[in-house]
Amino acid sequence: MDQVRSRTVLIYELRCCDPGHKESNRWTSGPLLATHDYTITFLIMAELQHLRNHLAGLGRVVLGYSGGVDSALLAVVGAQTLGPERFLAVTGRSASYPSVQAESALDIVEHFHIPIRQIDTYELDDPQYLSNSIDRCYFCKAELWSRLHEIAREIGFDTVIDGTNADDLGEHRPGLRASREREVRSPLAELGWTKNDVRAAARALSLPVWNAPAAPCLSSRVAYGLMITPARLRQVEEGESFLRSIGVQGDLRVRHHGGRARVEVTPDQMERVRSKWDVVEVAFRGLGFAAVELDPNGYRRGGLLALASQRPG
Repeated sequence: MDQVRSRTVLIYELRCCDPGHKESNRWTSGPLLATHDYTITFLIMAELQHLRNHLAGLGRVVLGYSGGVDSALLAVVGAQTLGPERFLAVTGRSASYPSVQAESALDIVEHFHIPIRQIDTYELDDPQYLSNSIDRCYFCKAELWSRLHEIAREIGFDTVIDGTNADDLGEHRPGLRASREREVRSPLAELGWTKNDVRAAARALSLPVWNAPAAPCLSSRVAYGLMITPARLRQVEEGESFLRSIGVQGDLRVRHHGGRARVEVTPDQMERVRSKWDVVEVAFRGLGFAAVELDPNGYRRGGLLALASQRPG
């Protein structure tokens, strides 16, 4: 039996008659999906309706939309609840936004009929952002939320929201300070939704990104103190794209340390990378790295922050 449990939002029960049955990522909407070998029961609890009610109480809403599971859930529920006259998703485009995520975000918009506007953001024109301190994210979000508030005023909307969830509040996220300063609301965090809650709800609504790995901006891969440049962001993006092309799945990071790249993958993907290391080295040299290494500790959130904290004062 495979079970997905949500603390506050949804409960799923998956009963498989065949112990070897592997669950698909494709889900059918509706209260019940049954075949000869398994039955999936979706028990949609009141919390999803609470989210709709919460959004309805925010007036006319502009969402900062990246296409990750958090903002995708809000985009779908917001569009369904508020309609095109009261809801708009806005995506900020720059060299730090992964192109694969941008494509996925637009696919969701098209499939779920979400009102969307795309704008260019200019964080890479800000020397404070480019210097890449541990507060870099603050300057990016300050630029984004300022632009979204301009749009909200322009179209007569009331509230700007983001996809921050309750788990994010306990992490190093300088961007949250920019959100507070600009009075950006965080409906998921306000309702106490965790990442698991969000994924469960996204799964129930058949969002294809319900189990997608986290995909923060490309600048988050560049070692703190190393200048952010478009060329370095391209190296990171192309390096990760290459690793995906040879079959690497799950959470993945190419950390940029100047002339050296460090690859982080989950433990179950280590052997896949090691078995193809010769082609990995050739590919990364082609991207301009003098050396590439596989981190023996594997993928971990905040890996560069931990390294920054170890530097002598």
